[in-house]
Amino acid sequence: MSILSNTFRVLSIVAVLLTLAPAAHAQGGGRRGGQRLAQLENAKIAFITNRVALTQDQAQKFWPLYNEFSDRRRELNRNGRLLRRDVTDGMTDQQIRDNINQSFAVRQQELNLEKEYFEKFQKVISLRQVAQLFMAERDFTREVIKRVAGAPGQPGLDND
Repeated sequence: MSILSNTFRVLSIVAVLLTLAPAAHAQGGGRRGGQRLAQLENAKIAFITNRVALTQDQAQKFWPLYNEFSDRRRELNRNGRLLRRDVTDGMTDQQIRDNINQSFAVRQQELNLEKEYFEKFQKVISLRQVAQLFMAERDFTREVIKRVAGAPGQPGLDND
């Protein structure tokens, strides 16, 4: 691994750390919450750019496409969370069944979206880079979760 790659990796991790420690203690959204979210997004961009080894030309074509994909995926995830949250004791069995079926439909839409953008991504980056993208997203999410779980004052999975 080159020195430049290591530098980007370290900077990405530092950005995540700087972003998450204060964000874990933030109350509400507000301006500071928006800034922290922007910092997290910037850290993700740096992390993915480094991991996927995007050239400048590729990055110019890739990021607008990726942002479109992320927005659509975020909306589907939000819809899925709302469905899962809507199950209450007052629902009939049929309502619960309908809710679960709707949740399955949203998950299928998420899969279809990934397949659609898998094809679109290959038009601007190589197949290997697309595979690296999916791994980088997963690794970034793991890193964020690990950092949040290890933040002072935050309950960890082992602290039940």
